[in-house]
Amino acid sequence: MIPTVLALAGLVLSAPIPSTPEAAKPAAAKLLLSAEAERVAGWVSTSKDNHALPYAIVDKKNAALFLFNAKGKAIGAVPVLIGIAPGDDATAGIGSKNLSEIGPAEKTTPAGRFLAKFGLAAGSTRVLWVDYFTSVALHPIPPASPKKERRRQRLLSSRTDDNRITFGCINVPSAFYSKTVQPTFRRKGGYVYVLPDTKPLEEVFPGLHASPAN
Repeated sequence: MIPTVLALAGLVLSAPIPSTPEAAKPAAAKLLLSAEAERVAGWVSTSKDNHALPYAIVDKKNAALFLFNAKGKAIGAVPVLIGIAPGDDATAGIGSKNLSEIGPAEKTTPAGRFLAKFGLAAGSTRVLWVDYFTSVALHPIPPASPKKERRRQRLLSSRTDDNRITFGCINVPSAFYSKTVQPTFRRKGGYVYVLPDTKPLEEVFPGLHASPAN
């Protein structure tokens, strides 16, 4: 485990980053909260917006996920893969489309606050649904993903600009998913806060108006 220090709302929390081969990105030790992610984390912590449930913050710009338990303690941070297209909104009706019907510009990971719970996906695969109605889930790299997409290599890369490859779902290292995400969210689910690409942070998370940036 590689200990990394995250500063949240004046508190210093110790967040271990799994050092499994899948999560061993050369830049793993640099997976620190950005200013925007730190602001959201501080707001959630002080306002108790998570309603005593575990939560994750997905920083799309930096292709990283930060996981917290129900009490707001940082328990992990990993690189993620996200939707190919930048954008903060899901296309209307996209949840009812077949993958082959989804155009390149529609492959976005929508921003927002989501109550995530486990459920079944195609092929009876169990996933953590971030937003069931737009078919956005958090799960490991699918075994059947095309080799040409090089998803595992992208996840391990020290770059962040190559982490946009999914149809909109959020891919995490499989070891992190099975050892940390599943046990953390299994009982009652939890919240996932997906930071925006282009929209103002306050537009996506109106509660931040009460917590102005420093």
